[in-house]
Amino acid sequence: MKPMLAIFGGALGIYIVIVLLIAVGPAIDLSRTPAGPGVQPLTPLQAEGREVFAGNGCGYCHTQQVRPIPEDKVFGRPSAPGDYTWQTPELLGSERTGPDLTNVGNTKPSDVWQYIHLYDPRAVVPQSIMPNFKFLFRVVDKAPPGETAVPVPAQFAPRHGVVIPTQKARALVAYLLSLKQTTIPGYSMNGGMGGMASAAPPASSPASSAPAASAAAGGYSYDAAKGQALFTANCSACHQATGEGVPGAFPPLKGNAAVDNDDPTLHLHTILHGASGVVIGGVKYASTMPPFAGQLSDADIANIANYERSSWGNHARHVTPAEVAAVRAKGK
Repeated sequence: MKPMLAIFGGALGIYIVIVLLIAVGPAIDLSRTPAGPGVQPLTPLQAEGREVFAGNGCGYCHTQQVRPIPEDKVFGRPSAPGDYTWQTPELLGSERTGPDLTNVGNTKPSDVWQYIHLYDPRAVVPQSIMPNFKFLFRVVDKAPPGETAVPVPAQFAPRHGVVIPTQKARALVAYLLSLKQTTIPGYSMNGGMGGMASAAPPASSPASSAPAASAAAGGYSYDAAKGQALFTANCSACHQATGEGVPGAFPPLKGNAAVDNDDPTLHLHTILHGASGVVIGGVKYASTMPPFAGQLSDADIANIANYERSSWGNHARHVTPAEVAAVRAKGK
């Protein structure tokens, strides 16, 4: 009997030590970590969404940690301890089958996009292997007063009725949109909206206005490969690789009068400062496009704009970083 008690006691002691080392100790250390600049506690709705996120196993495929390696620049700046003051360790994840979500509130800031993606990921990301979460939505004949139907593309929508998010869907989207990296002195976002941005600050600042000007003065040459890469990282999720957008949700760039126009002012202003409620071809798009002025340099925005202005049958003239700087200087 005594040997059995010794074995049991030893095993229990080892278990307690392990718990102290890998759970209690890190938890105490985390609780003492001051919040990073701009890091705020979750609202009640966002906290509810975090429970939905954890309860549905989202952390099995998505991480919330950006490692300090080149491959992770696409997700944002390297994570810092202060980013996790109001989070819990299990949300960090360990398997990245899907994209890292550390900065998804900045990279995919549209609630419309998030709802469509949850309802059927293939509707906005054709190559996605993520399962749909249709059970977080309900189909009704008509949207109730005060609620807005999700503009699911026709080929993915139910045959009859409209799609309405449930409380759990609203909470989950609120949580996802709360996942935003804040700027930390000494760190570069290295990507802003999609991770392909230049590490240099926007060209309107004194530190970067000279390089932008010299690029223009020296004969700016459109980098088609970089333009496509920047578009893919920052724009294609909503506007799609085909430039045709998502019907009823995100406007097309193909044949868009603001894009395929020799006067680039409106096009550049939209990329820099965002837009909402635009009407194209008689169709109003309620989704909001975020501004890129704070994430992308003038040269990067010129490359994106030129890719859009010369793709999918568009034939507008190329723009230069100097033209982007001029529109930026005018402000909103």
